[in-house]
Amino acid sequence: MVRRLFAPAGALVLSALAAGCTMGPDYAGPPSLEGVGQPGAAFVRGGENTPAQQPALARWWESLNDPLLTRLVDGALAHSPSIDLAEARIREARGKLTEGKASLMPSASPNAMYVHAILPGSFSTSSSESSDDGGSGESSSEGGSSALDFYNVGANVSWEPDLWGGKRRGIEATRATLDERFADLADAQVSLSAQVAQSYVNLRDAQTRLRINQEAVAKQRTSLDLTRQRLVAGTASQLEVERLQGELAANEAQTVPLDTQILLYKNALAVLTGQAPGALDEALAQEAAVPLPPASVAIGDPAGLLARRPDIRAAERALAASTAQVGVREAQRMPGVKFMGILGIGGTDPGDVLDPGNLAALLMPQISWPLLDFGKSKAQVEQAKAQRDQAEAQYRQTVLKGLQDAEDSLARFGATRRQLAQLAASQQSADKAASLNAQRTRAGTSSLIDQLDIERQALSAASNVAQAKAQLTIDYIAVNKALGLGWSPPEAETPAS
Repeated sequence: MVRRLFAPAGALVLSALAAGCTMGPDYAGPPSLEGVGQPGAAFVRGGENTPAQQPALARWWESLNDPLLTRLVDGALAHSPSIDLAEARIREARGKLTEGKASLMPSASPNAMYVHAILPGSFSTSSSESSDDGGSGESSSEGGSSALDFYNVGANVSWEPDLWGGKRRGIEATRATLDERFADLADAQVSLSAQVAQSYVNLRDAQTRLRINQEAVAKQRTSLDLTRQRLVAGTASQLEVERLQGELAANEAQTVPLDTQILLYKNALAVLTGQAPGALDEALAQEAAVPLPPASVAIGDPAGLLARRPDIRAAERALAASTAQVGVREAQRMPGVKFMGILGIGGTDPGDVLDPGNLAALLMPQISWPLLDFGKSKAQVEQAKAQRDQAEAQYRQTVLKGLQDAEDSLARFGATRRQLAQLAASQQSADKAASLNAQRTRAGTSSLIDQLDIERQALSAASNVAQAKAQLTIDYIAVNKALGLGWSPPEAETPAS
């Protein structure tokens, strides 16, 4: 009996599979942009200190030779909630991929059933006639009706063949989304390492400028005290005293925002590394010099940038996923076949569930076709195509913005190098002037007030150089971020099928 039921069903399944195909466009890769990523092309804003050698992918911050910075970045990559969030999204995408693959296979769910039915008199009469031959498990009751007990143990089975490739396209889209999540994780690593390094450099810059400002304030106080003494002696005017008091108050006021900036950067570094604000105050309390970038910075070429930047990779994978979704929607417009079956052992007595001779099977093929949906399925296909076009436009925009980001950061990095050289020359002249005037002061040909004023000018030049050094390192960090550096490839690549 079972063989007779499944033979025509098997023939129907085989014919359905033979007619199967895959709907929708095949993904042919991202679109090429004219003049972008061509072999041999170089960055327009690169300079002599930025050779076209391909840079190392990860851990660029180690080139700054600051052990504390390295520990902070490593701590952030290990404990930051932003990384945990990206990794959780990867696990979610993996689960969806497994779910999609499982949808291609038949599903079965075991079940056990007991039915107690009260049958009307007319039915019980005919059943009673049958029971004279072999028994029916009925029991008589008053009022011309009878009761029937039925026991069954088996399984419900269902399977929907992927006739038009809709499920396969769905798996293709999910796999591309998983790749996109890996790229999102890399992008989070790039952004996080850059944020930590920028906050650290800004902290060291603020600490350095605070110290220089305090030294300048101390010299101004000395100058003010000397001027007041001259005022008493009749060799200085009240105007000079008021001018120096105003300058002193202005410089003292600059310490307030610097103190605040230091606290804010400490808070930022603590949160970036997954800790509460204040957790790093002791470790960051002592002033340290701003770490400087290496003399030469490898930047590669635009073609390498397109292959390396995680946001570009994520946009490309989003385009692949949206292309596959077109096939999913087109397959939904086609007729579908679903097979549902029941396989079980049972009868009217509890012991019947143990007798293989009581095997019963039922196969129910079902065909569905959304012919009359008033254009709904067609509209869904058009929506999928429009979303695919949006993803392609987003990819092109991401590529162009990535190239602009790289070129802009290279331009700023080169300009800051030149500015730093000029400011360093200015500081050297100011220091030399202070040294020469100190000799005149000792010889009695220049006043101490003049010497203090010249020294304050030298401190101002030193503050400008400190800011320029910090800006150079900030620009170096921006270059590495723009080049897509600071992430590690996953330990295991996404399977190809």
